[in-house]
This record gives sequence, structure tokens and C-alpha cells, in this order.
Amino acid sequence: MLKGIDPVLSPELLKIMAEMGHDDTLVLADANFTAMSLGVGKPIVRLPGVGMLRAVQAVTSLLPLAADVAHPVACMQVGGTEAPYLSGLQREVVAHLQTHLPAGTGVEAVERYAFYDQVSIAYAIVVTGELQPWGNFILHKGVISEALVA
Repeated sequence: MLKGIDPVLSPELLKIMAEMGHDDTLVLADANFTAMSLGVGKPIVRLPGVGMLRAVQAVTSLLPLAADVAHPVACMQVGGTEAPYLSGLQREVVAHLQTHLPAGTGVEAVERYAFYDQVSIAYAIVVTGELQPWGNFILHKGVISEALVA
């Protein structure tokens, strides 16, 4: 254990987050996500029993979101719906993210197969214990500046 670090963040996940560079992406996936087939060659970390909101809270406690893209966060569009529809879980996560999103940026709902395409270029995948279908997010890492370190 380390002081000031959310205990949900395992040593393996902390290492991955520290290794990521600016604009690398981290997938936060629900328990049903096809991480093993989509994540071949990528680090895959499991957070069993941890829901999506809790995982996002832990990750965003240390990971800055990118300010140089219009949508530093993507969520998987709920099947059978049209954007901008968000599930209850997605609305909860987005509400939390509002305090972490850089000014002028937002969250984008991405169609399932387009979301999978984005996963193929992600740095790593975190599989949570979230059981809500379509509960998947992609976070773009931002820059750590002197202002954030102080």
C-alpha cells in the first residue's frame, strides 16, 4: 500500500498508467468484454468485483485526460440505440468525468464495431467486474504539466 493512491489501482495497473504516453488510450471494459481476443499483445489487467464507476474514479484520480482532442473519452454505444443515448451506468460515469474533462472537451458514444477498432490501437485493457452490458470506456491520456505536479 502507498499513501494517497486509491487501493483499487493494482501495482500492475499503476505501472501501465505510468508507462503510457500522451494520447495513449486505456480501455476500461465490462466483465463481458472480449478482451482476450481484442487485446492480443496488449497488457490486460483484471479488477474483479470492481464496478465501472469505481474503476473510472480510481483511474482518473491519477490519469489526466487529453485536452488536445475533442473527445478524450469514448463509451460504447448501447446496441439498438442511437447516439447520444446513454445507459444509466454511462450517465453516472460521464457525470463523474465532468470534473476531469478538460474545458471544451466531451464524451463520445462510439458504435460497437468502431469501438472495437479503437480498442485495437489502445495501449492496454482493464477488465472490471462491471456486469452492465455496453459498459465500456476508452480514456485518452493527457499531458502532465508543472501545474498538475504542484
